[in-house]
Amino acid sequence: MKNVPLELPEVRWLGTARLTAGLDHRQRLDLAAHTRTHPPLPPSDRDELLALAEALALSGRGGAGFPFARKARATLATADRTGTAPVIVVNGAEGEPASAKDKMLLARVPHLVLDGACLAADAFGAEEIVVGVGADSPGEISVPAALAERELPCPARTVCLPERFVAGESGALIRGVNGLPVAPAPLKARAAKGAAGGVRRRPTLLSNAETWAQLALAARLGPDAYASVGTAAEPGTILLTVNRPGTDALVVEAPTGTRLGPVLDACGLQPGAGVLVGGYHGAWLRPWDAVDAPLSRTGLVALGGTLGAGAIVTLPDDTCPVGETAQVAAWLATESTGQCGPCKRGLSEAAEALAMLATGAAGPAVLEDARGALSVAQAGGACSHPDGTARFLLSALDVFSEDVDAHLSGPGCGRRVRGVLPLPRAKGARLEVDWSRCTGHGLCAVLAPDLIRLGPHGYPTSATIPVAPWQEHGARRAVNQCPALAVRLQHRG
Repeated sequence: MKNVPLELPEVRWLGTARLTAGLDHRQRLDLAAHTRTHPPLPPSDRDELLALAEALALSGRGGAGFPFARKARATLATADRTGTAPVIVVNGAEGEPASAKDKMLLARVPHLVLDGACLAADAFGAEEIVVGVGADSPGEISVPAALAERELPCPARTVCLPERFVAGESGALIRGVNGLPVAPAPLKARAAKGAAGGVRRRPTLLSNAETWAQLALAARLGPDAYASVGTAAEPGTILLTVNRPGTDALVVEAPTGTRLGPVLDACGLQPGAGVLVGGYHGAWLRPWDAVDAPLSRTGLVALGGTLGAGAIVTLPDDTCPVGETAQVAAWLATESTGQCGPCKRGLSEAAEALAMLATGAAGPAVLEDARGALSVAQAGGACSHPDGTARFLLSALDVFSEDVDAHLSGPGCGRRVRGVLPLPRAKGARLEVDWSRCTGHGLCAVLAPDLIRLGPHGYPTSATIPVAPWQEHGARRAVNQCPALAVRLQHRG
C-alpha cells in the first residue's frame, strides 16, 4: 500500500469512535495497526453468532435494513438442505453519489469489514468470500491489499463492478459476480435460496460492508457493551455521510438515535431550505422537522422519512429546489436499466415533467402527470430503484411546495440552480434539439416515446435530454429519421 494514492474520505465522530477507532492517528489501518486498535476477534460457532445478531437486532446498513440473522438462517437452511457450502458476499459497491461510508470503510479500515465476513465464513463453513467494490474506487486497491495481509478461513476475492447507481442492488451485484450484466434480475430471486439468485447457484449470504463491520464489533464487545450506546430497538452506532456544498463529504459516526441538529452543527451546516436523509432513495425533511429528527429507522419513519444508507444533504436557501431536484431526477431516470414499466416509463416521464417545471414551462396538468407516474412507479419494479426514486421526488414536491407553486404560476422562484446536490461527472449520451431546424413534425416523439415529450404546440419540451444505455436504440431512430435533421445524439465522458 506504500506510495499508492487513495481517495480517503474524512471522518468525524460524536461520542466514542467504534467503526472509526484509530483513524484519529492514521489515514488507513493496515493489519498491524488494526490489531493494535481492536482486541483479538473471539471465535464463534454457528449458533453463537446467530444468537448475537438476534440479541442486537442487527440489521443491514445498505438501505433496506433487513434483519441479518433472518437472512443468515435462510441461507444456512438452504445450505443444510442441499448439502452445499454457502458463499459470503460483502456489498461495497456504493453507487449512491451522496454516500461515502462504504468507500471510507473499505479504504481506511478494510480489516474491520473483513473481520465480520471471515467470522461468518468460519462459523457457517463458507466456500468462498467475495467482496464487491466499485471500479476505480478506493476499495479496488485497499481490499486486495488487506486480503493479502491476513489468514483467511476460505478463498476470497475482490470483484470490481461498474460505477452505476443500481450496481449496489443485491441482485445486480450477484449477477456481476457471476459474470452477467450488472443489472437487477428481471425476476426477483433470493440469494439465500441459491439457484438463480446466488453466486454460482450457491446459497449466498450478502450484506453491506458496514453490516459486516458492525458484526465484528459486536463479537468483540458482546451484546451488553455493544448496546451501551444507541437506542433500545437499534443499539450501537451508525455511519452517516454528510454532504457539504462545494467541498468533500464527511463520514460521521454517531450513536443511533442522535438528533440530526447536532450532527449538522458538528459539520458546520444549517438545515437551509430542507434536509435530505437517506440519499436519492430517501426523503426530504422540512428544516424545523430535521433539527430534532432522531437518526434511527423507527424515528425517521415517524416523520415520513427513511434512514436508508445514512446519506444526508442540506439544501441551501440560495439555490432553486425545483431545479436541483430536476437534475437528480434526470440522472436517476438514466441510471435505470429499463427492464420494467415503472423505470421504463414512470421515471423518464416524471423527470421530463420536472425539467419542464424547473423552466417554468409546466402547468398543473404536467405536475399531476408527474405525480401519477411516480405513484405507478412505487410498485411492481424489478428492484427498489423506482420505489426509492419516487419517494425522493414526491417528498421534494411536498417539502418544496411553495417553490413548486412559484414555478407553476410564473417564471419560477428567481434563484439559479447551483448544483449542490451531488452527482457524478456527466457521461453517457444525450439528445440535443436544434431549434433553428425543428419544425414541430413530432416524429421523434413517436420513435422515442421514452425520451421525447411534445409540448402543446408540437415541439419537444426539452432541448437537451439524457439518454440511458437502454434508450440509445430509440434515440438513434429519432436522429436518423427526423425530416428536418434537427436532433443530434452526443456522447460525453
